[in-house]
Amino acid sequence: MDRTELINTTRAILARAGFDVSSALNLRGICFDIVARRDQQVLIVKVLSNIDAFSKDNAEEMKTLAESLGATPLVTGERSSSGALEPGIVYSRFNISIVSNETLADLLLEEAPPFIFAAPGGLYVKLDSELLKAAREARGISLGALAETAGVSRRTIQMYESGMGAMIDAALRMEEFLELPIIEPIDPFTFRSEERMKEIREPPSIDDSFALKQLSTLGFSVRPVVRSPFEAVSVNNSALMLTSLGSDDEKVMERAIVASEISRIVDKFSILIVEKKHDRDNINSTAVVSNEELKKIDEPNELTDLVAERGTKR
Repeated sequence: MDRTELINTTRAILARAGFDVSSALNLRGICFDIVARRDQQVLIVKVLSNIDAFSKDNAEEMKTLAESLGATPLVTGERSSSGALEPGIVYSRFNISIVSNETLADLLLEEAPPFIFAAPGGLYVKLDSELLKAAREARGISLGALAETAGVSRRTIQMYESGMGAMIDAALRMEEFLELPIIEPIDPFTFRSEERMKEIREPPSIDDSFALKQLSTLGFSVRPVVRSPFEAVSVNNSALMLTSLGSDDEKVMERAIVASEISRIVDKFSILIVEKKHDRDNINSTAVVSNEELKKIDEPNELTDLVAERGTKR
């Protein structure tokens, strides 16, 4: 299956599951292919035939966008250098979940979540560590006795009880011995989220453009992005704007249209800031504001009101 087919398959699964799904974002060099929303859940999805092509830079960009938009980054794929992605298994790269379309469909359409995740050294399952420890202690089972049953060390049992994932065979032996469902399903949308929160990442630097510096002066937190249909995500306590910069050329227009669709799905503003006054106030729902207009704005609410007004005009 080629990548276009994979993207359309992912889109179809999300749509059938009740998500409002963007069109395939066929812009060269952007870090994601689909944006989808269901109620308060927003997904930023990259689709790859071979997940080995997923780079650290791409992952970092997706994380920046996800943090800004209150979204979850996700990758769907078909294979890696080791072979096809297996159904029912959650893979990961750079603390972002990766699943096959079959796994995604099982989760969203059949309510059949995956129970296995891949990590260095093999395949593992997640344990209900509190239930495991409480059952062992309540029954007076020593660490050594449970370790012998599972075929692991006493130290490993302690680590299981502290939240570490377990090899499948060991987990099944403990579950059978205790006669308790200690193996938990895995939610790809939250898998590795704690690890992402702990990451120490350098904040991106703002470039020398007048527009982004002016937004910063107005009190917006400006997060530059590179592999997106916009140059920055600008946030204050009342608004979040997908911010594009550029001149009146075809490429910028195309990106403004894509930004409009994304802003619709995530329910945020999008703005295109141009060098000179444009003959249009908006492109789809993306407000068009010139540097000269931006220079005259002294308060952040003046800008958000202007963007809201222009973005709703037709």
